[in-house]
Amino acid sequence: MAENDSVLTAARHWQGEPLALATVVSTWGSAPRPRGSHMLVHADGRFEGSVSGGCVESDILQTAAEVIAGAPFQLKRYGVADDAAWEVGLPCGGEIAVMVQPVSATGFDPELFDRIAEARERGEALTVTTDLATGHSDLKPLETGEVFANRYDPARRLLIVGAVQIAQALAELARTLGIATTVIDPRGRFLTEERFPGVTLDDRWPDEAIEALKPGPATAVVTLSHDIKIDDPALIAALATNAPYVGALGSRRSHAARRERLAAAGLNAEQIDRIDAPVGIDIGAIGPSEIALSIAAAMVGAFHDRG
Repeated sequence: MAENDSVLTAARHWQGEPLALATVVSTWGSAPRPRGSHMLVHADGRFEGSVSGGCVESDILQTAAEVIAGAPFQLKRYGVADDAAWEVGLPCGGEIAVMVQPVSATGFDPELFDRIAEARERGEALTVTTDLATGHSDLKPLETGEVFANRYDPARRLLIVGAVQIAQALAELARTLGIATTVIDPRGRFLTEERFPGVTLDDRWPDEAIEALKPGPATAVVTLSHDIKIDDPALIAALATNAPYVGALGSRRSHAARRERLAAAGLNAEQIDRIDAPVGIDIGAIGPSEIALSIAAAMVGAFHDRG
């Protein structure tokens, strides 16, 4: 999950320090955080991440301090607990189970953070399994006992083709969502750091850039230039990958013409049908910021397989 990115970053910064890792291992009802959510706790009280959005973090911090001090790992369950519901519980009505384990060879080995980071850099997913009887995590599949498996997907990416005004709004929105963004445009006057601060800029022709960047199941591609010389090659390159979301700006009429051009270029109907066009969900968007919002919503839905 993208929400765990800050935890993985903190793990690298705090490497070698006494730490405990809290993980949501199961949820029921209206749970505030999904399975696999992490909270990393430092011995000095600092922490990164969340397991409940604030409902039970205070209790987790106390438990983590005990685990760091040498207590065995703990598996705790939280829910609405009568008079204590607002003190340590989930007033939203859900229930969660949270495992708190030491970041050590007997719990969550610190090297696992490195393996996760390496896999994500390669664009690959990695699954870590934990024996809930012992609190020991490993990359080896566990076939007996009660096991929790947590899958770490590659970091999400967005490739925007066309350094236009909508791209500026979309790049900023993607940043707040924790999605690494690259803006691709061979037109140097459009592609400037002043217009796209803090964003990776790529001035290659889009098909070349996309082939080099190798979009995978955690990458979205959106074409916004409105120039068929730029957008069409980008779409052809993107549709040759397994990117879960490929969107293209334009009206229904312009997309009908686009379909004809792509078919003439050799793409079949199934490939062309993957394009979300007109791009984004229909919210009656007006202006660059609202259009960017509609695109971001469609993209996130695709990442969650809600197409």
